[in-house]
Amino acid sequence: MSARTIVLALGGNALAQPGEEGTITQQFRHTRESLGAVVQLAAEGWHIAIVHGNGPQVGNALVRNELARDVVPPLPLGVLVAATEGWIGYMIQQSLQNALARAGVARQVVTMVTQVLVDPDDPEMRSPSKPVGRTLEEADARELARDLGGDVVKTKGGWRRVVPSPRPQAIVEREMIAALVSAGHLVIAAGGGGTPVYRHPTLGLEGVDAVIDKDRAAAILGRDIGAEALVILTDVDCVYLDYGEPTQRAIPRLTVSQAEELLDAGELGSGSMAPKVEAAAEFVRRGGRRAIIARLDQGGEAVAGRAGTEIVPDP
Repeated sequence: MSARTIVLALGGNALAQPGEEGTITQQFRHTRESLGAVVQLAAEGWHIAIVHGNGPQVGNALVRNELARDVVPPLPLGVLVAATEGWIGYMIQQSLQNALARAGVARQVVTMVTQVLVDPDDPEMRSPSKPVGRTLEEADARELARDLGGDVVKTKGGWRRVVPSPRPQAIVEREMIAALVSAGHLVIAAGGGGTPVYRHPTLGLEGVDAVIDKDRAAAILGRDIGAEALVILTDVDCVYLDYGEPTQRAIPRLTVSQAEELLDAGELGSGSMAPKVEAAAEFVRRGGRRAIIARLDQGGEAVAGRAGTEIVPDP
């Protein structure tokens, strides 16, 4: 594939803001406001695949499952992930197609509901750790886990269901995505990390009730389609040491080894930044030229080397 291929991973702030109701009108507005960098890169001729998050959306889908479980049959988690891939993809696809047309960029946008291979023996399948859905009283959370699957964990403010989050291994539709991207189309793929599946010895592909980290999925997608760069766009402008402390320091550039040393030492904490650095380093280790972590509105500058934290191969 062309060396001008890029995977853009859009963080949750591209679709919804903390503290809002999360109405579809609000989500469409944030989506339209967040696509400037994508349009700019498309105008510059980059071949682009886009991965998006779906945490709040699949959480809301789980609430609908819970409240309506005595009225209609609940849908499995894997099916809910696929459903959010579809409608969030539609929202981004429509918003991006309109933005490209306004900018005079003659490119087409397509959404692909994407299956992502996982290992059915992944440790996460036995000991799930990803909290999903509402915060509840312990008895209510345990009742839902009994009725709908998963386990429960105590969190700040109450109890939540937890589900497996296995590591992605490969993108099932990688050849189709690569062909579309090579043809110049902007492809929205592996939304929310993609729908997790495994290969059954006789049945073929079978779904798994789990969720996949979207940044890890973006790294695997980048590897599978031969992308030059992975850009993870989030709500902070770069990677920091001592983030949130008076001593915090921005890190403009890391080699893979330096990133892994920081991760192993716990220097990046256990929040959302550590998984992003891990995914970025994994992409570069597996052959990508560079990965960048930057703020959502600085995507174009980040690709040009003027913003964010860049992770590059070891010398």
